[in-house]
Amino acid sequence: MNKAVLIILATPMLLANAATAAAAKKDAPIPEQLKMMLDAAMASGNEGDVATLVKYSRIAAPDSIDLVREITNKWTDDRAARRTRELQESSFFALVKGRAELGGYMSSGNSDNFGATGVLDLSREGFRWRHKLRLQLDYQKANNVTSREYYLAAYEPNYKVDDRLYIYGSTQYESDRFVGYYNRYSASAGAGYSAIKRPRITLDVELGPAFRHTNFTDETLESNLAARGSIDFDWRLSRSLTLRQDASAYIVAKANSTASSTTALDAKLLGPLSAQFSYAVRYESNPPEGSVTTDTTTRASLVYSF
Repeated sequence: MNKAVLIILATPMLLANAATAAAAKKDAPIPEQLKMMLDAAMASGNEGDVATLVKYSRIAAPDSIDLVREITNKWTDDRAARRTRELQESSFFALVKGRAELGGYMSSGNSDNFGATGVLDLSREGFRWRHKLRLQLDYQKANNVTSREYYLAAYEPNYKVDDRLYIYGSTQYESDRFVGYYNRYSASAGAGYSAIKRPRITLDVELGPAFRHTNFTDETLESNLAARGSIDFDWRLSRSLTLRQDASAYIVAKANSTASSTTALDAKLLGPLSAQFSYAVRYESNPPEGSVTTDTTTRASLVYSF
């Protein structure tokens, strides 16, 4: 019997052995210690920890990786289905979340100084609609002379086209006479996109046309069409530290354009309480005479999340 005939006769047995080995590999049980860690990560609901365990399972237990993926994929799908039902069936206020930020200082003696800052952020994440509301107050007085007084109220509804793309609307009111305007009204609509959407890192970008009406401190009025763009970046560095970067700009041809940026670091203290350190920059390209183009604010405050 020549070699060719032997190969032909042996091929079915080789294929059967390969299939049996592949099935045995697929059905290899997950090592007990790895299974305990996976169960603990899934019970805690931490998607980042689950993804990390799946990643290193390829090295620690290569014969069990298919079973690990099967279990974790089912867990992810079940969580997504439960979240969808929750968004569809919950009442409006049941899904409202918020952050209240409060900071300030007071001194007396050779000089009397008082300063306070307060921010309230509310959001509701629904199945198709997302709502965001922000209220802010900054006030500072030195020796009975007010040196800072800033008010902000902003509301933004979003309609989610799919998991990443959404249509946004935005209305905003501001007042800051020390920067150079008594009242400023802004309205915008456009498209937004969640460019990064991971358990630890998120990045949303928005772009669209806008209309602004400003009452400056030199008694001039300005109404303009503008282009508005914004970014909202959150990076959870660890379980207790989160870096936030928010920026927006209104670009107006041959008129006053503005840009603002806030960089903040949140450090969890106890339960819903955290400490926040932030640095904010606001820029006006053509402010009234007597006002500077750039205004900066450094804050240290307590934040309560609910």
